[in-house]
Amino acid sequence: MSRFGSKNIEKLNTRNMYGKIQQFLQNEIGSIREAGLYKNERIIVSPQNAEITLESGQKVLNFCANNYLGLSDHPALIQAAKDALDSHGFGMSSVRFICGTQDLHKTLERKIAEFFGTEDTILYAAAFDANGGIFEPLFGEEDAIISDSLNHASIIDGVRLSKAKRYRYANADMEDLEKQLIEAQEQRFRIIVTDGVFSMDGNVAPMDKINELAKKYDALIMVDECHSAGVVGETGRGVTELFNIRGEVDVITGTLGKAFGGAIGGFTTGRKEIIELLRQRSRPYLFSNSLPPAVVNAGIKMFDMMSETTELQDKLHRNTAFFMEKMTAAGFDIKPTKSAICAVMLYDAKLSQEMAAQLLLEGIYVIGFYYPVVPKGLARIRVQISAAHETDHLEKAISAFTKVGKNLGVIK
Repeated sequence: MSRFGSKNIEKLNTRNMYGKIQQFLQNEIGSIREAGLYKNERIIVSPQNAEITLESGQKVLNFCANNYLGLSDHPALIQAAKDALDSHGFGMSSVRFICGTQDLHKTLERKIAEFFGTEDTILYAAAFDANGGIFEPLFGEEDAIISDSLNHASIIDGVRLSKAKRYRYANADMEDLEKQLIEAQEQRFRIIVTDGVFSMDGNVAPMDKINELAKKYDALIMVDECHSAGVVGETGRGVTELFNIRGEVDVITGTLGKAFGGAIGGFTTGRKEIIELLRQRSRPYLFSNSLPPAVVNAGIKMFDMMSETTELQDKLHRNTAFFMEKMTAAGFDIKPTKSAICAVMLYDAKLSQEMAAQLLLEGIYVIGFYYPVVPKGLARIRVQISAAHETDHLEKAISAFTKVGKNLGVIK
């Protein structure tokens, strides 16, 4: 036997094997850096709000958060979370079906169903899990999933887990959708899947037309309301409210991590039989820890607040209209939007990074988006408006964009 001993040889082989993949990983990371695609994380040392403090001590205005209603540090939600810590503890240490369901979980599920006008709701640890866990339990080889080309990565991954036949239609292109529906007529069941608001462009899915095609070709509808719930529609009840089709969409997925407080947690709400089967077979639900009581109770408080007033939605809509009008007048190329997402088009990836860096020096926190997050040649800065923004915040951002835009030759 070698003087190293069998255990030491095993350790040595393990180290050698990691040495090989380590070099590969270092090369991959280096390639990402060289391509200008490396994502750096800026450290925030304050609560999430319109104005935040970075680790450097710099105070900046935040225009890239999903904090659409400004609820991420709302005193009422913080108090609700504290109350739940006292009454229901810190965590559940269990999945839902073993010993992880409290009365708070059932109350929140009921509140979500009431908000969207659906029959039942199931909670997940994240919206990524909600989208990842819906297709495989419901659809098999004889079924068809017809998905918008710009759907979120979580939907794409969820579809891949299913054995259903996959169809894809160009973003919000109803002619192409109808073509795919015709091709899918031989399948047993068909479901049209779309984001409510597409997160990179801010455009809203044409749900009225999708609903018409679903009826014509006997298809179910699923909508991801992550960027639209709380934002779109007169009272923030999403795209089904905007297009007056409440109760006609079969499945809605969403998140508590954006407009609805910004913490964590996702949900699927819809037809009761769909939700019931997901409770039995959806793997992310069955094998993930229950949401902690503090998050759940804050969610309950948030939905209570949403049912009492539309003040925050009204302010958000005013803020978005003001920003769009002034930025367009300044000469910027901004995609049309009915959401709180304003895509300032720059087209060049390095320009988007440089502009974001210069805006930070002006006290405006935004991020440049470029390939592979968006298609090549369509780089942009995605500005996200919040009800937490005051008029002076918006004016400061517009002024900074104008100054930097002129310096970089984006506008004249």
